[in-house]
Amino acid sequence: MPELTCQELVELVTDYLDGALDPDTARRFEEHVAECPGCQTYVEQLEETASRLGTIPAESLSEEMQAFLRSAFRDLRR
Repeated sequence: MPELTCQELVELVTDYLDGALDPDTARRFEEHVAECPGCQTYVEQLEETASRLGTIPAESLSEEMQAFLRSAFRDLRR
């Protein structure tokens, strides 16, 4: 299988962080991150963001903020 491009990595990052990639794609993802400093930084930033957001109770956010975050993460997958 060919190596992943940076664009492909961006499209797969949410599935990777959720543990939803098949083993071969996960391996290719990890190989790309190991060799690409920009993608490594990107993945680290998303992991940190997810970690911090995970500590905020959803009900403490306004309806507008909840809708904004849902939209932002949905757009991330596109």
